[in-house]
Amino acid sequence: MTPIQDHPLRYKLANELHARPFPSLDAPCTAVFLAIKQPVEAVGRDRAADLAHLTDLLDRHGAPHPQPGATHYSGEIGRHTLKWEQHTEFVTYTVFTSGLSARPFDPGEFEVFPEDWLVSAPGVRVTSILIRVEERPEKQILRQDLNDWFVPESLAVSEVLDDAAVLATDFRINPQGHMRMAAFVSPGTGERRVGRIIQRLCEIETYKAMSMLGFARTRELSVPMGEIEGRLNRMMAEITRGDAPPDATLDELLQTSAELENMIAENSFRFGATGAYEAIVNQRVEVLREKRYNGRQTFSEFMMRRYDPAMRTVASTKSRLEALADRAMRAGELLRTKVDVARSAQNQALLESMDRRADMALRLQETVEGLSVVAISYYAVSLASYAAYPLASAIGMSKGYLTALLTLPVVGLVWWMVRRIRKRMH
Repeated sequence: MTPIQDHPLRYKLANELHARPFPSLDAPCTAVFLAIKQPVEAVGRDRAADLAHLTDLLDRHGAPHPQPGATHYSGEIGRHTLKWEQHTEFVTYTVFTSGLSARPFDPGEFEVFPEDWLVSAPGVRVTSILIRVEERPEKQILRQDLNDWFVPESLAVSEVLDDAAVLATDFRINPQGHMRMAAFVSPGTGERRVGRIIQRLCEIETYKAMSMLGFARTRELSVPMGEIEGRLNRMMAEITRGDAPPDATLDELLQTSAELENMIAENSFRFGATGAYEAIVNQRVEVLREKRYNGRQTFSEFMMRRYDPAMRTVASTKSRLEALADRAMRAGELLRTKVDVARSAQNQALLESMDRRADMALRLQETVEGLSVVAISYYAVSLASYAAYPLASAIGMSKGYLTALLTLPVVGLVWWMVRRIRKRMH
């Protein structure tokens, strides 16, 4: 019996769901996270350069290389565990180390990434995080640690996953250039759950930083959008009052519409990516199943107060840009209709003028034809008279009388011939 044929991508797609497992972590430990992105054209970047940069780091520790074309990698580098992932716009490096440094969030922890290796990175840093994972201490000690490590005004603290851990961060960049996050793990929390918690923290910060790129783009667009909106208002006023020639206004309106369509095309990916990243951030916060700790604001409250307004600004700018493009299109259609009506009136007047000219030409032609009958008849009568003069002498008729007799028949014959020629031409 012949087995059923599999789709060529069946196994590849099924295995993709299991390709990036969560790390297994045991408290106490430290996580160092780094996200790198090309400053421009990140989607179309040379992904081989990402792998080459990873390979350079692995070679420094004598670690095995990833498979060709790999998009993720996990392995040991010295006494550390490295997790590398390649995404649509960026790559991430996460290094886990057992134990804690004597100094909380010691900048030396980031030295796992050599300085010259960082300088040669194929891109720029989007974010970097120092995460301290330790066993949950007594409440008084935990409160003191939070006061010592973080800025109280922006500190977000939550009990997560049914009291499995207490998470804390102020989402600020310290003088060394890193975010600081802490996870205080409750006794009995499994290694895989700890790994999932740390992974969620890294994802929240990474996708938050990536989505904020859309907010930066809205600031860049605010000035040109304001100028275009002013132009549209002015042109609509001119259309309403009829101050400017319609053709000139239509040309300017079409140029403005083209500018708006170009702005939409240039920013559509960034706006779309921002919406996707925002959804991931909100989903990652939601799955933490937060509970308020000691009256502090939660992660979701921090996002609602600080992050959501920025995302609403991005959505508003996207809608405003699309609305301006629609407005310019409608104005263009309105003005084009106005121009077409004006041209139709001009064409109607031109046709009426042409009709009058044709009528005048017809009358002139009839007049000319009448005169031509007279002229032809004159010469025809003269020729007929000359031809009939010998006959007039023979019968004793005067030349004048003979000419008079020939005039009417010859004129009638000429008129009949001219009329026949006209009928054939028509």
